[in-house]
Amino acid sequence: MISDITIGQYFPGNSFVHKMDPRMKIIVMVMLIVSIFICKSLFALLAVTVAAFLLVFISQIPIKTVLKSIKPLAIIIIITSLLNLFYGDGEALVQIGKLKITEDGIMTALFMAVRIIILVVISSLLTYTTSPTELTDGLERLMKPLKIFKIDVHSISMTMTIALRFIPTLIEEIDKIMSAQKSRGADMESGGLVHRAKALIPVLIPLFVSAFRRANELAYAMECRCYGGGEGRTKMKVMKFSFRDYISLVTVIIFIALIILLNHFFTNVI
Repeated sequence: MISDITIGQYFPGNSFVHKMDPRMKIIVMVMLIVSIFICKSLFALLAVTVAAFLLVFISQIPIKTVLKSIKPLAIIIIITSLLNLFYGDGEALVQIGKLKITEDGIMTALFMAVRIIILVVISSLLTYTTSPTELTDGLERLMKPLKIFKIDVHSISMTMTIALRFIPTLIEEIDKIMSAQKSRGADMESGGLVHRAKALIPVLIPLFVSAFRRANELAYAMECRCYGGGEGRTKMKVMKFSFRDYISLVTVIIFIALIILLNHFFTNVI
């Protein structure tokens, strides 16, 4: 399960999505996330699903890698869907005490599960196709207007990017610690939930120690290189919007308009 978590990893490539300006990728991602939550009909939801996996195909990221990012969230998706299953209105199809399952509840659970899956796919594509440096620069440029309010946007974007970048590192560290504990006879897979939770204590303590040590080493390395934030710094690669970026933006705007039309013309609304 630990090795299945791919959030924060970057996969170098030469695809259309890889070549996009990081600022435009962030904007397009936010717009696509908005399109997920404005879906009100099955046709609109189907269109968003097709668009998400079409993006995966265009980005040339292996579908197995994308599915791995969904696997660790399977329990959350199932629990969320089950909770929404009992919140529908209308005639009960199945009655379990005071709880009832309706057609509306089934539709709501389906929509919620698909929305979470597509949300994870689209969000993962951003880190899969954008290097940490590009992501930092893109976030900083997009948040530049906040400097009017004396907000240090460079520190915020740097912190967010470092946090994303360290996810794969911490996952690898967890895997090493668990393997070391198992080699010493630790049992982390049998027993009930409480027993498994207690078995994780020998893993969490060295993980926190390692995380703080890495953070201290990173801070020390930045200080040794006289790192002083974004003020006065130049960029090795100057970001510039290209034709592909404008095409992507127009395409997403048209797509959102299509979602709104599908919501309007079809009656299977949740």
